[in-house]
Amino acid sequence: GYGVMTIIDGKVVSAHIRQELSSEVKELGIKPKLAVILVGNDPASAVYVRNKQKACIETGIEPLQITLPENTAEDDLLALIDELNSDESVNGILVQLPLPKTISEKKVIERISPKKDVDAFTYESVGKIVEGNYGFLPCTPAGIMELLKFYNISPEGKECVIIGRSN
Repeated sequence: GYGVMTIIDGKVVSAHIRQELSSEVKELGIKPKLAVILVGNDPASAVYVRNKQKACIETGIEPLQITLPENTAEDDLLALIDELNSDESVNGILVQLPLPKTISEKKVIERISPKKDVDAFTYESVGKIVEGNYGFLPCTPAGIMELLKFYNISPEGKECVIIGRSN
Protein backbone atom coordinates (compact mmCIF):
# COMPACT_ATOMS: atom_id res chain seq x y z
CA GLY A 1 0.00 0.00 0.00
CA TYR A 2 0.77 3.65 -0.36
CA GLY A 3 -0.32 4.73 3.11
CA VAL A 4 -2.30 7.88 3.73
CA MET A 5 -2.99 10.04 0.68
CA THR A 6 -2.57 13.79 0.95
CA ILE A 7 -4.27 16.13 -1.46
CA ILE A 8 -1.93 19.01 -2.18
CA ASP A 9 -3.89 22.18 -2.85
CA GLY A 10 -1.69 24.68 -4.67
CA LYS A 11 -4.23 27.49 -4.34
CA VAL A 12 -4.24 27.22 -0.55
CA VAL A 13 -0.44 27.21 -0.43
CA SER A 14 -0.24 30.11 -2.90
CA ALA A 15 -2.63 32.24 -0.82
CA HIS A 16 -0.60 31.48 2.32
CA ILE A 17 2.72 32.35 0.63
CA ARG A 18 1.32 35.57 -0.88
CA GLN A 19 0.09 36.67 2.54
CA GLU A 20 3.52 35.99 4.08
CA LEU A 21 5.27 37.77 1.19
CA SER A 22 3.01 40.77 1.52
CA SER A 23 4.17 41.21 5.14
CA GLU A 24 7.83 40.70 4.18
CA VAL A 25 7.60 43.23 1.32
CA LYS A 26 6.09 45.84 3.69
CA GLU A 27 9.05 45.38 6.03
CA LEU A 28 11.57 46.04 3.24
CA GLY A 29 11.03 49.78 3.38
CA ILE A 30 11.10 49.99 -0.43
CA LYS A 31 8.59 48.99 -3.07
CA PRO A 32 10.30 46.33 -5.20
CA LYS A 33 9.71 46.55 -8.94
CA LEU A 34 9.51 43.57 -11.30
CA ALA A 35 9.84 44.23 -15.03
CA VAL A 36 7.98 41.63 -17.10
CA ILE A 37 8.63 41.68 -20.84
CA LEU A 38 6.16 40.05 -23.21
CA VAL A 39 7.07 39.91 -26.90
CA GLY A 40 4.29 39.02 -29.32
CA ASN A 41 0.75 37.86 -28.70
CA ASP A 42 0.97 34.23 -27.58
CA PRO A 43 -2.33 33.72 -25.68
CA ALA A 44 -0.84 31.39 -23.03
CA SER A 45 2.02 33.85 -22.40
CA ALA A 46 -0.47 36.68 -21.98
CA VAL A 47 -2.29 34.66 -19.29
CA TYR A 48 0.98 33.90 -17.47
CA VAL A 49 1.94 37.58 -17.54
CA ARG A 50 -1.49 38.64 -16.21
CA ASN A 51 -1.15 36.13 -13.36
CA LYS A 52 2.33 37.41 -12.52
CA GLN A 53 1.06 40.98 -12.53
CA LYS A 54 -1.81 40.02 -10.19
CA ALA A 55 0.61 38.24 -7.83
CA CYS A 56 2.86 41.31 -7.76
CA ILE A 57 -0.02 43.61 -6.86
CA GLU A 58 -1.24 41.23 -4.13
CA THR A 59 2.18 41.09 -2.50
CA GLY A 60 3.06 44.79 -2.77
CA ILE A 61 5.53 44.47 -5.64
CA GLU A 62 5.22 47.05 -8.40
CA PRO A 63 4.74 45.33 -11.76
CA LEU A 64 6.28 47.02 -14.79
CA GLN A 65 4.73 45.29 -17.79
CA ILE A 66 6.38 45.91 -21.14
CA THR A 67 4.57 44.45 -24.13
CA LEU A 68 6.41 44.50 -27.45
CA PRO A 69 5.12 43.58 -30.91
CA GLU A 70 5.84 40.18 -32.47
CA ASN A 71 8.21 41.79 -35.01
CA THR A 72 10.47 43.40 -32.37
CA ALA A 73 14.12 43.22 -33.43
CA GLU A 74 16.45 41.17 -31.22
CA ASP A 75 18.79 44.17 -30.82
CA ASP A 76 15.89 46.32 -29.57
CA LEU A 77 14.98 43.72 -26.96
CA LEU A 78 18.62 43.42 -25.86
CA ALA A 79 18.87 47.22 -25.57
CA LEU A 80 15.72 47.26 -23.42
CA ILE A 81 17.23 44.62 -21.12
CA ASP A 82 20.41 46.72 -20.85
CA GLU A 83 18.24 49.70 -19.80
CA LEU A 84 16.42 47.64 -17.18
CA ASN A 85 19.71 46.17 -15.91
CA SER A 86 21.02 49.67 -15.24
CA ASP A 87 17.73 51.04 -13.84
CA GLU A 88 18.19 50.95 -10.06
CA SER A 89 14.42 51.17 -9.48
CA VAL A 90 14.00 47.76 -11.18
CA ASN A 91 14.81 44.86 -8.84
CA GLY A 92 13.91 41.95 -11.11
CA ILE A 93 13.58 41.21 -14.81
CA LEU A 94 11.52 38.45 -16.32
CA VAL A 95 11.24 37.80 -20.06
CA GLN A 96 8.21 35.66 -20.81
CA LEU A 97 9.09 32.66 -22.97
CA PRO A 98 8.70 31.54 -25.68
CA LEU A 99 10.04 34.42 -27.76
CA PRO A 100 9.36 34.85 -31.48
CA LYS A 101 11.61 32.59 -33.59
CA THR A 102 13.54 35.62 -34.89
CA ILE A 103 14.95 36.26 -31.39
CA SER A 104 17.55 34.07 -29.67
CA GLU A 105 16.22 33.06 -26.24
CA LYS A 106 19.75 32.15 -25.18
CA LYS A 107 21.10 35.64 -26.04
CA VAL A 108 18.18 37.36 -24.33
CA ILE A 109 18.41 35.27 -21.15
CA GLU A 110 22.18 35.76 -20.89
CA ARG A 111 21.74 39.53 -21.27
CA ILE A 112 19.75 39.75 -18.00
CA SER A 113 21.89 40.71 -15.01
CA PRO A 114 22.16 37.68 -12.67
CA LYS A 115 21.26 40.09 -9.82
CA LYS A 116 17.89 40.68 -11.51
CA ASP A 117 17.36 37.21 -13.06
CA VAL A 118 14.20 36.20 -11.16
CA ASP A 119 13.73 33.10 -13.34
CA ALA A 120 17.31 31.97 -12.50
CA PHE A 121 17.91 31.09 -16.16
CA THR A 122 21.33 32.68 -16.79
CA TYR A 123 24.40 30.43 -16.70
CA GLU A 124 25.71 32.40 -13.72
CA SER A 125 22.42 31.92 -11.83
CA VAL A 126 22.40 28.18 -12.55
CA GLY A 127 26.04 27.93 -11.42
CA LYS A 128 25.24 29.73 -8.17
CA ILE A 129 22.34 27.33 -7.53
CA VAL A 130 24.69 24.35 -8.00
CA GLU A 131 27.10 25.98 -5.50
CA GLY A 132 24.24 26.65 -3.07
CA ASN A 133 25.00 30.40 -3.18
CA TYR A 134 22.03 31.81 -5.07
CA GLY A 135 19.75 34.82 -5.08
CA PHE A 136 16.82 33.39 -7.03
CA LEU A 137 15.59 29.86 -7.71
CA PRO A 138 13.67 28.68 -10.79
CA CYS A 139 9.95 29.10 -10.05
CA THR A 140 8.62 25.62 -10.80
CA PRO A 141 11.03 23.53 -8.69
CA ALA A 142 10.99 26.18 -5.92
CA GLY A 143 7.18 26.08 -5.98
CA ILE A 144 7.17 22.29 -5.73
CA MET A 145 9.49 22.45 -2.72
CA GLU A 146 7.19 25.04 -1.09
CA LEU A 147 4.21 22.72 -1.62
CA LEU A 148 6.08 19.84 0.02
CA LYS A 149 7.26 22.06 2.89
CA PHE A 150 3.73 23.40 3.54
CA TYR A 151 2.38 19.85 3.82
CA ASN A 152 5.42 18.67 5.79
CA ILE A 153 6.38 16.12 3.13
CA SER A 154 10.08 15.30 2.92
CA PRO A 155 11.39 14.18 -0.49
CA GLU A 156 14.36 12.52 1.25
CA GLY A 157 14.58 8.81 0.45
CA LYS A 158 11.67 8.99 -1.99
CA GLU A 159 11.73 8.43 -5.74
CA CYS A 160 10.70 11.63 -7.53
CA VAL A 161 9.94 12.08 -11.20
CA ILE A 162 9.99 15.49 -12.86
CA ILE A 163 8.48 15.80 -16.31
CA GLY A 164 9.01 19.02 -18.25
CA ARG A 165 10.44 20.63 -21.38
CA SER A 166 12.37 23.61 -20.06
CA ASN A 167 15.88 23.89 -18.67
